[in-house]
Amino acid sequence: MGAGRQTTGEKQRDAVRTRAEILAVATEEFATRGLAGARVDEIAAKTRTTKRMLYYYFGSKQGLYLAVLEQAYRGIRALEQDVDVEHLHPTAAVRALTDLTFDHHEAHPDFIRLVSIENIHHAEHLRTSSVLPGLAEPAVEVLDRVLARGRASGLFRDDVDAVDVHMVISAFCVFRTANRHTFHAVLGRDMLDPARRDHYRRMLGDLVVEYLTAHVGRD
Repeated sequence: MGAGRQTTGEKQRDAVRTRAEILAVATEEFATRGLAGARVDEIAAKTRTTKRMLYYYFGSKQGLYLAVLEQAYRGIRALEQDVDVEHLHPTAAVRALTDLTFDHHEAHPDFIRLVSIENIHHAEHLRTSSVLPGLAEPAVEVLDRVLARGRASGLFRDDVDAVDVHMVISAFCVFRTANRHTFHAVLGRDMLDPARRDHYRRMLGDLVVEYLTAHVGRD
């Protein structure tokens, strides 16, 4: 075999690396400029590929944008699914899940911007994904099992479900990152100030646990 000839395995690895590189650059471009403002030429220029190859991998600009969204959601869903909380006391398990979302959203501001951009588009691109609907189910099931254990032990209220709790956690974490600049301009406080990080992380856990345990055993 000639020195310049690639094996099938090498070609596959190159394709995986190229696709990952395109997604990394495209994530930054779409998160910064939005779907309308991002330019495929710019994304191709910042990678070791061409515009033609980009279309080969993703079909279109919209196809690349959807792939970026899917990858972003895969990241948080994988963390939620893989976190080991089955051995924890129900309140400790809830705090572990709030901590996970808090840490992820703080560390991935691009995710927050992408979600905000897709909401501007009324989730029209996400609705076309065949991947995303199945991604959420395992993560919701993890939280649902925690809530079931809490209810069975008489700790948690029985009038909320896993999606309700997920909404509360996401609302806090998304607001803290997405509204950082306007909140600071209006109220003079930076919600991402490292000096307040532990306080806000603990606050979120307290809010969710207190809500779940409110009115339990009371008239």
